[in-house]
Amino acid sequence: MQMKEEIHIGGLIRTALKADGHSVAWLARQMGCDCSTLHRIFKKQDIDTKLLLKFAEILHHDFFAAYSTFLAENQSVAVEM
Repeated sequence: MQMKEEIHIGGLIRTALKADGHSVAWLARQMGCDCSTLHRIFKKQDIDTKLLLKFAEILHHDFFAAYSTFLAENQSVAVEM
C-alpha cells in the first residue's frame, strides 16, 4: 500500500505557533523548557503523544486531527487498490 504524504508534527506545531502570533520564547515558558528544546521538536517528524497533548492544550489546537485525517485518507487509498 502506498501512503499519501506523511505528517511532520514538529512543523505543524511550529505553524500553529506562528498562526497564533506567539513567540518560541512564550511557548518555551508555557512548556517549561528552553527555546533550543522547542527548535529540536520543530524538526521532529513525530513526538510522544503526552507531549503532543500538552502542545495541543497550550496552543488550543487539535494536532491529533491531522492523524485522523491522514488515517482516513490512507484507508481510502487502500480500498481503491
